[in-house]
Amino acid sequence: MLWYHYVSYFFGGAFLSNAIPHFVSGTMGRPFQSPFATPPGEGLSSSKLNVFWGMFNLIVAYWLITQVGDFEVRNIVQASTLGLGFLLMGLFSAHGFGRFYGGNVPGN
Repeated sequence: MLWYHYVSYFFGGAFLSNAIPHFVSGTMGRPFQSPFATPPGEGLSSSKLNVFWGMFNLIVAYWLITQVGDFEVRNIVQASTLGLGFLLMGLFSAHGFGRFYGGNVPGN
């Protein structure tokens, strides 16, 4: 296994994690922050745009996980690398979006 396969799995997990809030918000018909809003990442984008953005992230995640190297879900190192990318992007998103939705409670 080459080192860049693990980098690919890590970022595959990050893109997978990023796909969820955009796709879910979009399918619920709710506007949500996206890189296409004004200002980027702070303004709201339409629900349809978020469905597309979530799907794009899902496609990139799929490609990074399944088309680079030979990802084995039962390989603990590979699965942990993907999971770490998923977790860190989730924490980054929680912090970033928490300022808009009241999720950044002091002391937590």
